[in-house]
Amino acid sequence: MYNMVYDISIGKYKLAMIAGVEIKRSVELLSDTAIIHLPAIAYNKAFNCTNNTLSFIEKSINTGDKVVIQLGYNDTLITEFVGYLEHIENENDQLHLYCEDAIYLYRKPLPNKELRNISVQNIISWIIKQLQLPHRLSCNYDVTYDKFVIADCTGYDILKKIQDELKPNIYIKDDTLHIHPQYTEIFGEAKYDFAVNIEKSNLRYKDASQRKILIEIQGKDAQGKIIKVEEGTTGGDRITMNISGISKIDSLKKIAREVLMNKGGYTGYEGTFTAWLIPYCDAGYKVSITDRDYEYKNGYYYVTQVETKFDENGAERTINLGKKLQ
Repeated sequence: MYNMVYDISIGKYKLAMIAGVEIKRSVELLSDTAIIHLPAIAYNKAFNCTNNTLSFIEKSINTGDKVVIQLGYNDTLITEFVGYLEHIENENDQLHLYCEDAIYLYRKPLPNKELRNISVQNIISWIIKQLQLPHRLSCNYDVTYDKFVIADCTGYDILKKIQDELKPNIYIKDDTLHIHPQYTEIFGEAKYDFAVNIEKSNLRYKDASQRKILIEIQGKDAQGKIIKVEEGTTGGDRITMNISGISKIDSLKKIAREVLMNKGGYTGYEGTFTAWLIPYCDAGYKVSITDRDYEYKNGYYYVTQVETKFDENGAERTINLGKKLQ
């Protein structure tokens, strides 16, 4: 018999009652997020208080407070999220606490500056120094901008721009800001079996021949001339990317080849499936998928996103598969 248990702290307070928790962890989104739902009729019980509820909450928790969420069964808790309280909303008789991981610390303004012939690594190093953040940097994403303009934006805005344009994985883990090509970092492994621990599936099995993709990337040189490169095969999906500040054809081709490699070219599953809290699975994990009826479909896949829900209806993870690894 599994009993659902949790331990959630916000600042110096622990929550005694919740309506539910939603956590989204992704290697393709800039930040991991969590939403904690509190039942409106039990605000006071949720915070173990007897004061006027709204007054108590306003005085007791603040945006920027550290948030730690642990979930599990029986006496076993696993840390599912560590971050900061971003904002609070009161809607539909519930209080919703919106949280963001340590990327929250990058939501601070930067001085305006124009950087020339500068690598992604040096741009991020400059941001960390300007914002006086304690994070180390691990970056092996070797792309250089001809010109990179910073104007009236935050560190978060710059990280988002780089991720949107170049498609690296950007995330914070153990006080280190990581920037890597997609699918190069694997943090753990989990095993799933359709007959054992997959609750429901939206997976589709596709042959590599069905994955025709053409990647078109457009850059612009100093004179404003459009530089265009293409990689892939016509007759299928077309992905167009516009990248400002990069005009070297070799750099544009490198980005296009990497996007193409990560978007198609394999025979296997795509889509999502839903499981329980056990086994633990996180974005960036390698998972094995076993189908005892169709063994030729068995394989290992990269997990791009995990959405975890924990409420009165139970606990589950929705796991989004990226490309097949083997």
